[in-house]
Amino acid sequence: MDPQRIPPAYWTQRLQMAKAMGLNTIFSYVFWNNIEPTEGSWDFEGRNDIARFVRLAQQEGLYVVLRPGPYICGEHEWGGFPSWLSQIPGMAVRQNNKPFLDASRNYLEQLGKHLAATHISQGGPVLMTQLENEYGSFGKDKAYLRAMADMLKANFDGFLYTNDGGGKSYLDGGSLHGILAETDGDPKTGFAARDQYVTDPTMLGPQLDGEYYVTWIDDWSSNSPYQYTSGRPDATKRTLDDLDWILAGNNSFSIYMFHGGTNWGFENGGIWVDNRLNAVTTSYDYGAPLDESGRATEIYRQIRDVISKHVPAGTIPEVPHVPGLTTIDDFALEPAVALFDTRSDKPAVQAGSPVPMEKLGQAFGFVLYEHRVSAAVSGAIAPGDGPRDRVMVYVNGARVGVVDKTHAAPAPVSVDLKQGDVLQLLVENLGRIDYGQQLREQQKGIVGNVTVGGDAVLEGWSAYSLPLTDLPAALADENSETPDIKDGGAPVFYKGTFVLPAGVGNDLSGDTFLSLPNGVKGSVWVNGHHLGRYWVVGPQQSLYVPGAYLYGGNKPNRVVVLELEPKAGTDMVARGLATREWANHPDPDVA
Repeated sequence: MDPQRIPPAYWTQRLQMAKAMGLNTIFSYVFWNNIEPTEGSWDFEGRNDIARFVRLAQQEGLYVVLRPGPYICGEHEWGGFPSWLSQIPGMAVRQNNKPFLDASRNYLEQLGKHLAATHISQGGPVLMTQLENEYGSFGKDKAYLRAMADMLKANFDGFLYTNDGGGKSYLDGGSLHGILAETDGDPKTGFAARDQYVTDPTMLGPQLDGEYYVTWIDDWSSNSPYQYTSGRPDATKRTLDDLDWILAGNNSFSIYMFHGGTNWGFENGGIWVDNRLNAVTTSYDYGAPLDESGRATEIYRQIRDVISKHVPAGTIPEVPHVPGLTTIDDFALEPAVALFDTRSDKPAVQAGSPVPMEKLGQAFGFVLYEHRVSAAVSGAIAPGDGPRDRVMVYVNGARVGVVDKTHAAPAPVSVDLKQGDVLQLLVENLGRIDYGQQLREQQKGIVGNVTVGGDAVLEGWSAYSLPLTDLPAALADENSETPDIKDGGAPVFYKGTFVLPAGVGNDLSGDTFLSLPNGVKGSVWVNGHHLGRYWVVGPQQSLYVPGAYLYGGNKPNRVVVLELEPKAGTDMVARGLATREWANHPDPDVA
């Protein structure tokens, strides 16, 4: 489990649940982009206080294996790379490239200082550190791997290992002389592959399945159902048999994920498959033994029984009591301010062609591109080299369509533009790709020219940055003009409040899943915490709200919702559920 996906107030409880399932070690990714959000600016507070998480693990009798990257994959935004890397001249990620190695060195030096006293040689719980991450699935540059290994050795005390898929090409590309080679995925395939293909004695040691997948990833799509194992006899039997087989051979495994947690805010990544962006959901529940809210599932108890067969009786503690989740009655959300009215008075950039998000110094959120039409033109609109990732098209303030790269063949949007019309393109970054060759180039917004009808290039663009790192000040202004809600109108912020039921506190008892039954697509903030995205297509239909983020007693909890596709005559309401919803629905923006 990854500390940056879990509220710090719950770290101890999650670790106790790991210990009570019979685990003895926590494997954790570290997200570089959260720690260095802008170049040279370091944040080791809150969710980024990895050293505190490691110390808490030790207090609970657990060891730790660090997976610091710089590249981690993990269905996290750009595999953990900060977006500003793309603006460094000559940058080439995951290669023996000086700009990349220099930036990586700075990060690893800072992280190494932060974790200096946590290694087992100094009385801490950190057993070993992972070199890169499944590099054999990406490349075979041994000079790069050696440079990364040298950086890790200079900044982290202890043992290094590599983790790759269980096949010859993966092991050939990702292993390195002098570094323990391990595999992930199917354990029988992986262990046999290492036995067959890794012959260098300096790379051999105990067998470890570095990522044993109980199930798989959820992505936003009408056609992507929730992935789970609990309650599915065939899938459960496979998992239990595999783990029993590993332990019977005196080998080791790391369950990916034991507890997935949450891709807070805009932190999710994406995977490029079949010519479409598989944008990972806000929930990183992963069908894990410990669900997103920290509650044990059926397979948690079944895995605990398997582990119990292989350890001395009485060494696994009892499972701690976790209170049930709470329900919140329906409460109204009132329109507060239109998104476009929160933009700055002046554009961030004015240029002949649109500029990508990263050139605005922006990592996440939206960019609004605006063009005033100088000559009539009509036809299908093409936003640069393709949508990066979801482009909402407005003409004179009215939405005329959406170009969305979560579809392999996005439906074309045609416009009929007259002189003087205002064309607006609101582009949403749905998550930079975190795996595969496509992560070499991950810019968002619009890259290239905007054309209409195939050959008419629209020149003269204003770009407005809407990262939503902080909520707009207008939301706190009681004198802000309340927007009219129109079908096909611009996105709108709604706001409302609720109080926790009597006897429920701002702790695990206050946990709930926020549902927006009339919402289409958008984001939710509770007391300033950006929970993440919602989208009617599913499979996720409610957002995890930690009680630790709430106020107890009669103090109101403030909810802000950005609805991208408000509908006239539709009341926006929210409610808290004790049992989360998973479902898929048609995409309303696909005819």
